[in-house]
Amino acid sequence: MAKKALITGITGQDGSYLAEFLLSKGYDVHGLIRRASTLNTERIEHLYADPHTKGVRLFLHYGDLIDSGQLTNLIYNIQPDEIYHLGAQSHVRVSFDMPEFTGEVTALGTTRILEAIRLSGIKTRFYHASSSEMFGNAPAPQNEETPFYPRSPYAVAKAYAHWMVRNYRDGYKLFAVDGILFNHESPRRGVTFVSRKISRAIARIKAGLDDCLYLGNLDAKRDWGFAPEYVEVMWKILQQDSPGNFVIGVGESHSVKEFVEAAFIYAGLDWQKYIKIDPHYFRPTEVNNLIADAAKAGKELSWQPKIKFYDLVKIMVDADMRKEGLKPIGEGDKIIKEKLSMKWWKKD
Repeated sequence: MAKKALITGITGQDGSYLAEFLLSKGYDVHGLIRRASTLNTERIEHLYADPHTKGVRLFLHYGDLIDSGQLTNLIYNIQPDEIYHLGAQSHVRVSFDMPEFTGEVTALGTTRILEAIRLSGIKTRFYHASSSEMFGNAPAPQNEETPFYPRSPYAVAKAYAHWMVRNYRDGYKLFAVDGILFNHESPRRGVTFVSRKISRAIARIKAGLDDCLYLGNLDAKRDWGFAPEYVEVMWKILQQDSPGNFVIGVGESHSVKEFVEAAFIYAGLDWQKYIKIDPHYFRPTEVNNLIADAAKAGKELSWQPKIKFYDLVKIMVDADMRKEGLKPIGEGDKIIKEKLSMKWWKKD
């Protein structure tokens, strides 16, 4: 029988790529989605088929990370071999405006799933999507042994969830792991995240739809990777003989300003003519520099990223050019073809 996987956050960037990847591996994939008056399933529409269709292997279930009863019922009824917990209130700047909600979903939502696994008694492997934001202002580079210094309600919530995973692993012997992923982007990134704001704005400027882009702190430095590669390593982490935590990242640090410069230069634009600073986008407490030390993942998982910063920028700009009906520059597509060997990757 095919393995069964349950993905929370399946409609997000990572969830959609992970669903593709697991389906390519022969899994039956179950996804948790929230009921709303508007649909938010565009990232997985190309994967979905009517459940009455013969051979369908993707199944969607209504639920919410604040509803422990429904989570327990779903986990018990599905009996998944693997659970990938990607769902969260994941926007760092928004977490300052909604700290209580962020804790309820991001921190306690993880606890609810862990408790559902414990109460149901099923044998499953649990992956939790942790975040490099937990390191905050800890000295770079950061690895699995670096102490946390969270600088936002989102990061604090993720640190809580991280330690709950460790507690359930130690106390109840669950196969529960944390992937501490550094920034990873793609054409499916939400339009309110800075990388996608930049690539989308460039396409809209080229199309004559916008004349400027408002940003916040240009000096913040991050370790930027390509999301489709990162979901593969999520799966690798769950295939290990024993549970453990892994830091995942490229190992390079680039500022938001560098992202802006690289993207605008690639598109043939002078960024200084279009970028405006809005204090609203600054965080009350900032994270200055994140760089992954992913040596453990390289050694134990045999994982190395193929797509790095400048390639990522080109891929994202080209994708948003296509979305606006413009001709892409073309190097982004070439990079995917030459460097990314995963057959399940599909051009957006």
